[in-house]
Parts: sequence; C-alpha cells; structure tokens
Amino acid sequence: MFIDPSPPDEPFWATDIDNGNVLLHGINHPQRPGEPLFQRRFIPARLTDNPHLAESGEYEAMLLSLPEVERRRLLEGDWDVADGAAFYEFDRAVHVVEPFEIPYNWPRVRAADYGYSSPSCVLWGAVDWDNNFWIYRELYKKGYTGETLAEIITALEYDDPPMSISVLDGSCWSKHGTGPSIAETLTRHGVRFIPADKNRMAGKIELHRRLGFNERSGEPRLRIVSTCTNLIRTLPTLPLSKTNSEDVDTKAEDHAYDALRYMCMTRQTGLPHAGMLNRVKEQTYEPINQIFGY
Repeated sequence: MFIDPSPPDEPFWATDIDNGNVLLHGINHPQRPGEPLFQRRFIPARLTDNPHLAESGEYEAMLLSLPEVERRRLLEGDWDVADGAAFYEFDRAVHVVEPFEIPYNWPRVRAADYGYSSPSCVLWGAVDWDNNFWIYRELYKKGYTGETLAEIITALEYDDPPMSISVLDGSCWSKHGTGPSIAETLTRHGVRFIPADKNRMAGKIELHRRLGFNERSGEPRLRIVSTCTNLIRTLPTLPLSKTNSEDVDTKAEDHAYDALRYMCMTRQTGLPHAGMLNRVKEQTYEPINQIFGY
C-alpha cells in the first residue's frame, strides 16, 4: 500500500490495493466529485534515525538477534523481503536503478511469458560488455490477443536497435487442431520469437547467480530500471514451492519471473576479443538461427 506505488518520500494518490486504481470521491461529493480521495507517502525510518534508541545499543542488539527476515525489515528497513521468499538476495537499493540512456551498441534481448486471462509479461534487457543484464522496460497486461500484443511490442520498439534474440514460452507453439498458434500470430505480425529454455531448476539457479555479486567487479550481474514496477513488485515476494524446494510456487504471481528466467537462460556474451574478430573476418557467413537470419 505504501512502498510499491512510489519511491520513498514522494507523495502519490491513494490506490485500491486489489486493482491499483486510484481511489476517488463519489460523484455526489459536494466539493470534489470524482476527484482523487487523498495522498499517501512512504517515509523510511531506521534505527539510526532515532538517537534515543540508537545510542545505547540495547535495542540494536535485540534487532540483531531476530530471524533474518524480521531483522532486515526492522533494522535495515528492507520491506521487500518476505518469509519463504525464493530470492532473498534481491535488494532494492542494489538491484534497482533509475532510468538511463542504454548505449546503442549493447545487445538487446526480449523475453515474454504469454497469458490472456492472466497477464502477459514482456521484458526488454540490454547486455553490457561485462555480460551483465539491465532490464530497462516491461509490458505487463492481461487480455491481449497475439495480434494486439505484437502491435504494442512493435510500437514500443520503434526507436530500439534490432533484438539480438527474443524468447517466448515454448507452449505458445503448441497447436490444438488446425488454427494458428500464438507464436505464429506474433510472427505473422512482425514480432519473431524462438522457444525459451524451460528448465525451471537451471533457470532459477541462473537467476540466483545473476542477483549475486560479481567478485571481480563487486557489482550484481542483473539490475532493473525502476520503471519495471511489476517485476520489482513480484520478484522479492515470490515464495518457494511447498512441494519442491528447488522451484517457486507456480500458483503465485510468477509471470514476470518466468519472463526474467527465460531471459537469463539465453546465451549472451560480452565484447569479443581481437582474436575472435579476426577469425570472424576469415569465415564465410552462415546464419546460425534460421528464424532471425544471423
């Protein structure tokens, strides 16, 4: 209600926690009919902000003795962490960055998890020359047909460089009868995908690795731009499965996670070294991927 809708200390109009719609006065209100109801604001407060409690050290010692989830919430002010969360490594202060201009020569990756009654999630990522992912855009909406989704993707990518690779849930290629599949519909309208790697265990492990720190650079291997609100909202609270500790709870809101997992399982490399470039010059060009043609 307070943390997810807006950055700290920035006011926002109060919304319904179930559907995200702004709360409005009734149409019969005498002064403000149909106008927003009131504003909320998240004001972070940590132990260090209260000298009376912080100086003695006794309260801090009590907080340090709490279980990890409660300690991170009450001592460090990290409210993204949840009991039984699958990705406890996620830290908003570390993994979330403000929007910036993505260098044009960073390879781009698109990953999608399709749904109609449940939301479709499309994520766009860029890979820097240290092989780190930067998730810079998301589309999260239910009720889209394949044709509508393709039109929106095309519009969003109008100024983007070409995608290096695009992956989509492999079930979108399945056919029941003679009609076109979702993947065929997307391709027919100019948005091409290849089936994503659906190894759930390997994908989850790869995401753990990406959220971890690179020992050489001291930075995480994956960062998310703050405008990707649904990915930031759902990833840290996604619970583990109660029947399989190596997987997330598939009944939870995992659409953004699935798209991110597909993206992390694509094989990306950083800037090739000079020797590799020289060998490429001497080779005859043959497309590796017949769908994308390169």
